[in-house]
Amino acid sequence: MTTAPLRGHGPAAAAIAAAVPAEADVLATAVTPAAEVADAADAAITTDNEPDASAAGTVLLTRNGGVATLTLSHPGKLNALNVAMWLTLRHMLDDLSDDDSLRCVLLRGADGNFAAGADISEFPDQRGDLKSLMHYHDAILAPALQAVAQCKHPTVAAIQGVCVGGGLEIAAHCDLRIAARSSRLGVPINRLGFSMAPGEMQGLLALVGRAVTLELLLEGRLLDADEAYAKGLLTRVVDDQALVAEAQRCVDRIAVGAPLAARINKDTVRRLSPEPAPLTEAERLACFAYWDSADHVEGVTAFLAGRKPVFSGR
Repeated sequence: MTTAPLRGHGPAAAAIAAAVPAEADVLATAVTPAAEVADAADAAITTDNEPDASAAGTVLLTRNGGVATLTLSHPGKLNALNVAMWLTLRHMLDDLSDDDSLRCVLLRGADGNFAAGADISEFPDQRGDLKSLMHYHDAILAPALQAVAQCKHPTVAAIQGVCVGGGLEIAAHCDLRIAARSSRLGVPINRLGFSMAPGEMQGLLALVGRAVTLELLLEGRLLDADEAYAKGLLTRVVDDQALVAEAQRCVDRIAVGAPLAARINKDTVRRLSPEPAPLTEAERLACFAYWDSADHVEGVTAFLAGRKPVFSGR
């Protein structure tokens, strides 16, 4: 599924138009993908007739008994999610949630990475002005993340390589997160002059609390898997070569359990968890005040020039 393009304008749109494809490209030199883990995952967790991912990016769905596997795949872009992928993820999860024959949903990434952030090459069309920016975050990204969080069945994220930006947001909305030790997790959007939209922050904040959320957003650094585990971002960390087997054991343990009890447990935890009051319209607008700022333009321009940004607070 796709949406009609929203053509952008203004200095921020012009700067972003030349940006690289994915947020995680900012970090490419700091991350070593574990491609061999992805190859093993293809054999161990999904069915033998898994379809090929298209170069445009896609979400692959396979079934093995009561376990559904969703694979984020965007070749050459560290699985950065474009609009079509966000929409597909949402609708696939809605459909899977309605399927009472399922016991568990496993989410993973292709080619040695979980997922980078948003596909920045789409920003001029999809986030070209304040109205389209808010639509992008409130009507595309947030509903997809809610579909992850509200899936009736237990959800498990198998994480390797890059798990940043939107990838970390997806993982944070899953019930369990198992990571390979070489994984790197974070939200380095402060380097580009971005803030995290409220519909995306809510899951991260609920998972790790105020202190860790602010640490990730204010410092913008990547955490290794062991530190991410210590801070509550991850359920378990295993050696890279053990990820596939550990993810399989996890979904197997869930799948042999009573599915009705699992669904009730999820509902009860959700019901007993604190829910913040909805933001006012003025508060929502304030969350996107960065859009046409000098700092936003400086962050993107500095990145493209390969220099450190100098932010003015304007």
